[in-house]
Amino acid sequence: MVNCGLKVLYSAQNKCFSVMVSLIGTYQCKIDFKGRIKIPTPLQKQLLNFLSKPFVVKRSVFNKCIEVYPLEEWNVIVNQVNSLNRFVKKNNDFIRLFNAGVKLVDLDSNNRMLISKDLLQFADIDKNIVLSSSVNMIEVWDRDKYENKLLTSTPDFSKLAEEVMGDINKNQN
Repeated sequence: MVNCGLKVLYSAQNKCFSVMVSLIGTYQCKIDFKGRIKIPTPLQKQLLNFLSKPFVVKRSVFNKCIEVYPLEEWNVIVNQVNSLNRFVKKNNDFIRLFNAGVKLVDLDSNNRMLISKDLLQFADIDKNIVLSSSVNMIEVWDRDKYENKLLTSTPDFSKLAEEVMGDINKNQN
């Protein structure tokens, strides 16, 4: 087994395959008046291999929140986006909108991340926030908006789970 950050490579009978290691946890925090977020210790431990590297911070596509990606995870997504034909107008429009507000951010010596004012305004973030891990990235939410989203977004979670995950084994074959 070779640890490569969020991806762990296994070798079995001279064949390598990767397994995504997911980020875990939801953390209530505060953002300071300069727009800095202190990464909670449990997340720091999970991101240990990434703390010295830049993170990519961007607007969420589907929610009024901010997404934070370790650079390696962002590169996987960018490779998918780069495969789009830019001579198709809707692809070009998507790429422009998808990359709107994208920033590279380094952590400071206290493991704080500075979020730009335009991204804070987009997500309507004030002081109390939630860092919610979402597999390979972290969502940054205004605390009240996060709680409201959980209450109102899916009235029947069991039905959604069945629709999304019900055929997962069939789709893998």
